[in-house]
Amino acid sequence: MGRVLGRMASSKPRAAIVHGQPVGPEKIQFAKLLRRTMTRPERMLWNALRRSQRNGLHFRRQQIAGDFVLDFYCDTARLAIELDGSSHDLSGERDESRDAELARMGIAVLRIANDDLMKDPDSVAGWIAEQTAQRIIAERRTT
Repeated sequence: MGRVLGRMASSKPRAAIVHGQPVGPEKIQFAKLLRRTMTRPERMLWNALRRSQRNGLHFRRQQIAGDFVLDFYCDTARLAIELDGSSHDLSGERDESRDAELARMGIAVLRIANDDLMKDPDSVAGWIAEQTAQRIIAERRTT
């Protein structure tokens, strides 16, 4: 279905992802544009993730983290969700480099193929909720 990448080292200080990070106005405008022009798979997943907020999980869409704009991000779990498809045709090497940088920031990455999401959105959303809950438990153990 998807793959989990990155691990948070318990000795690493928690980086400010949402509050306190310096972000230029161009990056903010770009993230806003991405929110307004989401792809169909991104809209499907966003609707599912918004429903999961009723279970105490809180996700943001198009979250700025350092030099990157993450498709979806749960700060409590330090977890990014990235959809891979036509709008994300990055080479595997570039994905690995991006994921490694996010891991240095203490952020794990779940990569999900658009095709998997389109075939069974409920299963994908359930899997994401499970992975997020596991990350939250792990985060509480390290803090």
